[in-house]
Amino acid sequence: MNRKVVPKPRWIQAINEEMQELRKNETWDLVPDSPHKKTIGYKWTFKVKYNADNSVNRHKAQLIAKGYPQTHDIDYEETFSPVANMTTVRTVIVLATTKGWHLNQIDVKSALLQGELVS
Repeated sequence: MNRKVVPKPRWIQAINEEMQELRKNETWDLVPDSPHKKTIGYKWTFKVKYNADNSVNRHKAQLIAKGYPQTHDIDYEETFSPVANMTTVRTVIVLATTKGWHLNQIDVKSALLQGELVS
């Protein structure tokens, strides 16, 4: 049985916020399709973000590029991961604890690595 899933308004708002951030940060350039290059697909991921008291903070939608069909040295040369490694996070926490530093945690709404991609 095929059912059409109708997104709730809060998820439509989350999608619109993500698209607004991507446009504001000039994340991509629209280019014509080429028979010589692979087109990368995409998917949406959805997550409910909670406050410390377990109440709903916001609904977050994220547009993800499906880069896995790409081939190294043909479609790309380098990869970047703007995410902290857990070993690094633990090291900073240990340093802060031993040196009496004060740590703060924040939730970044939109973090993008903006590098020039040259083909």
